[in-house]
Amino acid sequence: MIGCVLTRWQPVIGDPTWQGWATVLVYLATMGLALAAASRTRPAATQGRERTFWLITALIMAALAVNKQLDLQSALTAAGRCLAQAQGWYDRRRPVQIGFLVGLAVLALLFLVILRKLLRGSLSRNLLPIFGLVFVCAFVLMRAIGFHHADRLLGLPVLGLRANTALEWIGPVLISLGAVRLLRSGGR
Repeated sequence: MIGCVLTRWQPVIGDPTWQGWATVLVYLATMGLALAAASRTRPAATQGRERTFWLITALIMAALAVNKQLDLQSALTAAGRCLAQAQGWYDRRRPVQIGFLVGLAVLALLFLVILRKLLRGSLSRNLLPIFGLVFVCAFVLMRAIGFHHADRLLGLPVLGLRANTALEWIGPVLISLGAVRLLRSGGR
């Protein structure tokens, strides 16, 4: 299995273009803003829970920055293809892909429920970064599935960027806007 995966995926720079490296910088800048927001959360009633949210967000942004160039979701896709071929169901993989998407949707809803509980009392203050976090995580996980017709659409130009880049930046931008808003308000 490992040999099969390593013939389909190599641990090299996944997107050496300026847009790939700019995306890494977007993730790292968002991580920095999330860390700053974690240090400035108030009021005391929700401070610990908000700090936890922003630290988790910073950790996710750091992981996505690393993943952007190591392309670990491609390793996951390769592992899925290798498993399907080894077990003889590759030609019937669509129901598994759909099941995976349904599973992602369920996980996203569960994630929202957890965030709602974690951020009770401060949900309105953190709604923008919540949407950004859910968007970017869902986008990255959906890219891991590797639908070929979706890949073609993601290569199309949008505002001088690949559609993939434009969509990938939406989540971190929403998170960053939420962090900046929190920092400008002094955490109130």
